[in-house]
Amino acid sequence: MKTLFLGDVVGRAGRQAISENLPRLRDEWKLDFVVVNGENASNGMGLSGEHAKLILDAGADVVTLGDHAFDQKDMLTHIEKEPRIIRPLNFAKGAPGRGHALFSDRRGRKVLVLQVLGQVFMKRAFDDPFSAVDAVLRAHPLGGQAKMILVDVHCEATSEKMGMGHFCDGRASLVVGTHTHVPTGDAQILPGGTAFQSDAGMCGDYNSVIGMEKTEPMRRFVTGMAKGRFQPALGEATLSGVYVETDDRTGKATTVKMIRLGGRLEQSTP
Repeated sequence: MKTLFLGDVVGRAGRQAISENLPRLRDEWKLDFVVVNGENASNGMGLSGEHAKLILDAGADVVTLGDHAFDQKDMLTHIEKEPRIIRPLNFAKGAPGRGHALFSDRRGRKVLVLQVLGQVFMKRAFDDPFSAVDAVLRAHPLGGQAKMILVDVHCEATSEKMGMGHFCDGRASLVVGTHTHVPTGDAQILPGGTAFQSDAGMCGDYNSVIGMEKTEPMRRFVTGMAKGRFQPALGEATLSGVYVETDDRTGKATTVKMIRLGGRLEQSTP
């Protein structure tokens, strides 16, 4: 199975890059399944129902969220109507939506997608991500009903993401980090057969401060004072993510490649 995961979509630039490129990439790369993190697609903070539809219509099979899952208030109700949107497993107990679900690719093969929030350096403490992931993976052994299992680890610390990769090694097809908006150079297949990358990066304008127009973040760094709101940068976006091929029999990864397409970063494709 050929799977593409794209990191945090940031603002209009990220949405435009998804709309313009993803339909073509599905065909050119013969993708079976696509997951997109839409965490910052709506003005850099959360995801609206309208923008979720745009990403799904462009060719995403699933959209994952993160700590800003419900910053756009209509997502509180939209997520209950749209099963292809996944919020973190270890979010508040009463949160709407689901933290994991089984989906089918275009050939009918089952894909399990789950997302979890980390605890290290995050603004508030969430429930233990490791026990949350463990419960789901125990219920869905890799290579059984699920021919591919993707874990989106949304957190700050690379150490926590790497810990989750090793924790899931041999039990998931891909463990990929999101949230920091900076792609890491450590794409690899772990000893047990799980593909891993500490952070997929963002789908946004890299002539920025993690996707935001530079003036306000730089003012706060230099003076310690805020003057306005952060606004997403509007230059050409780079699509950043990870491409994985897996064995249908075992669910384990056979190939992993970092993806960077368009914009300012060095290009990398399958």
